[in-house]
Amino acid sequence: MATITPRAAEPAPPPRPRRAGASPRGSRPVTPAHLGLAAILVLSGLLQFVRLSQNGYANVYYSAAVRSMLRSWHNFFFVSADPNGLISVDKPPLGLWLQGLSAKLFGFAPLSLLIPEGICAVLAVALIYRIVAPRFGWVAGLVSAFSLAVFPSFVAVSRDSGVDPLLILLMLATCGAGLAAIDSGRLRTLVWCAVLAGLAFNTKSLAALLCVPGIGLGYLVCAPGSLRRRLAQLTAAGVVFAIVALSWITIVQLTPASQRPFVGSTSSNSEFQLALGYNGFGRVGGQQGGPGKSTVRYLTGPQTLPLVRPGVNSPGLTPAEHRFLATHRPPPATPAPRPGPGRHRALKPVPFGGARSPWRIFGAGLGGQAGWLVPLALIGMLALGLAVRGRGDRRTPGLFVLGGWFLIELGTLDFSAGIVHPYYSSALGPGLAAMVGAGAVAIASLVRGRAARTALRGYLLAVAAVTGTVTVELVLIDREGDPLWWRIPLVVICLGALIAIPLVRRRAGWAVAGAVGALLVAPMVYSFSVWLAPVNGTFPAAGPYSYPGTGGYGVGPTSLRTDRSLIHYLGTHGATRPYVLLTQSSDQASPLILLGLRASAVGGYNTTDPAMSGPQLAALVSAHKARYILIAGPYASRGGNGASAAARLVCPEIPGLIWSGGASYGDGSFLLDCAGKARELRDPYRSAQAFIRRYHVHYAL
Repeated sequence: MATITPRAAEPAPPPRPRRAGASPRGSRPVTPAHLGLAAILVLSGLLQFVRLSQNGYANVYYSAAVRSMLRSWHNFFFVSADPNGLISVDKPPLGLWLQGLSAKLFGFAPLSLLIPEGICAVLAVALIYRIVAPRFGWVAGLVSAFSLAVFPSFVAVSRDSGVDPLLILLMLATCGAGLAAIDSGRLRTLVWCAVLAGLAFNTKSLAALLCVPGIGLGYLVCAPGSLRRRLAQLTAAGVVFAIVALSWITIVQLTPASQRPFVGSTSSNSEFQLALGYNGFGRVGGQQGGPGKSTVRYLTGPQTLPLVRPGVNSPGLTPAEHRFLATHRPPPATPAPRPGPGRHRALKPVPFGGARSPWRIFGAGLGGQAGWLVPLALIGMLALGLAVRGRGDRRTPGLFVLGGWFLIELGTLDFSAGIVHPYYSSALGPGLAAMVGAGAVAIASLVRGRAARTALRGYLLAVAAVTGTVTVELVLIDREGDPLWWRIPLVVICLGALIAIPLVRRRAGWAVAGAVGALLVAPMVYSFSVWLAPVNGTFPAAGPYSYPGTGGYGVGPTSLRTDRSLIHYLGTHGATRPYVLLTQSSDQASPLILLGLRASAVGGYNTTDPAMSGPQLAALVSAHKARYILIAGPYASRGGNGASAAARLVCPEIPGLIWSGGASYGDGSFLLDCAGKARELRDPYRSAQAFIRRYHVHYAL
C-alpha cells in the first residue's frame, strides 16, 4: 500500500506594510461622527457631574425612602417611605431600586444616589444618536444628541434624585427596539420593545406610555407582512407588556394589607388607584393638589380641625423646663429673604406649568425649561413629512415613533388639567431633539432639491423655523435674563444664514447648520446655570434665576439645627419604639430620616392618606409604641387623616422653645405628646371638649 507523505507547510507570506494613518485590521476608522459624539458625551458628562455634590440629597423624599428601603428587603421590595414600613412612596419601584442598589454597593451617601441619574442621562444622549443616525444621517444624529444634552429640564432632573432620568432612558430604549421591530417585522424584537415599555411603566406609571402610540402606529403602517399578521403581533406584544407592567403591582395587591406598607397617595390602599389615578389620568383630567378642576377626590375626613395648645400645662415637662418657659420668649420671626440681584429672580419655584393652552410650553412655568427649540422641532417635523418617500423609506418609521412621542408629550404638557410640574417637560427632550436633528437635515435636503418648487418650499420652511425659534428665544432670554449677551449675535447669525441659503443653494446645508448651531447656544448656556446653586429637589429646574435648593438634607441651617434639637429631645424624653416620631407629612419626616431618626408620616406626602386612624394611633400609644407626633408643616392645608385629626384634638402641645433648642420651627410645625391619651384618641371629639374645659384654654383653627 502506498503511503502518502504530507507536504511540508509553506511559509506564510509576509504581511503587507500598512499605510501611514491607516486603521488596524478589524477596527473601524475614527470618523468626524465619532469625534463629534465623543465631544457631546463629554459635554453631557460635564453638565451632569460638575459640582454635583452641592445638591446634597436633592429630593429628600426619595432619598429618605432609599435609606428606609435599605433597612430590610421587605422595605426595599415595597419601596417604603419610612423605616417602619408604615407607608410607601407614591411611585413605582424601579427608579428607587436603582438608587437603592447603588447605595447598597457604594454606601448610602448623596453621590451614590445622584451619580446613577447622571449616568442614565449620558447613556440617553448616546442612545438617541444610535437611534437617529442610521435613519437620518450622522449629522442629524449629532444635532439630536447635542439638543438632548443641553435640554434644560433634562439637565436639571438628571442632577436630582428622582426617577425621570431612568424613565427617559427606558422610553428611548423602547423607541429604539420598536424601530428595530418595524424594520425586521420580527415578533421577538417587538416583544423586547414591550418588555422595555413595561419596565418604563414600573418607573413612572402611565407617563411611560406616551411613547407607545407612535410605536404602534408606526408598526401598523410600516412593518412588513400582512395587516392581520401585524395586528396579531401587536396584540401579543400588548400581552407581554401587561404581564411585565403589572407584575409588581399584582404582587403588592395580593399581599395582605397588614403585611405591607399602605400605598402612598391613595385613599383605597391600592397600587392600581395609584398607577391609574394619582400618577395617571388624574394628572391629565385634574386632581387634588393641581391647578385644574378636580375630578378625582383623594382627601377624606375634616379638612380643618382645632389644635389644642395648653402651653406650660403640657404633661411630660420637667420643673427645669417649666422655669425655662417662664423666663424665655420665642425668638422673633426671621424676615423673608429679599430678592437677589437680577430683575427676574424668583423667591419661590414655579410649581405648575400655568393655564392650559397651546402656548403653555412657552409660559413662565415651562418656557425656560423646554420651550427654546419647540418651533424648530415642529417645523422640522413638517419638513421631514414632506421629505420622506412612503412607508418603505427608513425615515418614515422614525417620523411615526419619535415624532409621535414628541407631539403626544407636547399636547399632554399643554392641555393637562392636573398636576403638571415644570420638570415633567424633561420627557419632551428626546422627541424634540430627534425632530430638531432630523428636521434640520430634511430642511437642508429640500432646499438642495433639483425642482425649484421643492427648493422654494424648503426655503420657506427654513425661514419659518428660524424666525419662529429666534422669536421664542428672544422672549425667553428677556424673561429669564440669560444669556442676555447672546441676543444680537443670535439675530445676526440667523439672518445671515437665511440670506445665504438661496445664494449657495447647493451648499445650503452649511447655512442651515449655522442657524441651528446658533439656536442651540441659548439653551446650552441656560443649562450651565445648574452649576450655580443646588438644584431644588422638589422642583428641579435650570436657570440662574430659578429658586435654588438648599443642598444637604433639604432644609436650611436653622431648620437643620431645629431637627437635630428635636432628635435630642426625643432621645431624652421617653420616645417610644418603633415609632420614635410620627409626622403629619412626609416632608416633615424626610430630613429627620436622613439624620437617622425612625420617623414615619401618618398622612403620606399629601398629609391626607388614610394610613392610620385615630383608634390605630390609640392602640400604638396604649402599647407604648408611639407617643410624639409632629403636626402641621408642609401641605398641612390639604387636611389630614384620622390619626392626625385625633392628635390635634386631644394631645397637648410641647412648647417649641423646649424641643426646638430655642428656635422657631420654620414650617409652623407643632410637637404633640400623646402619652396616656389612648382612651381620648379613640373618641377625640368628645375628649377635646373636656380637655379644653379642664385647662381653660382656647383652640386655634
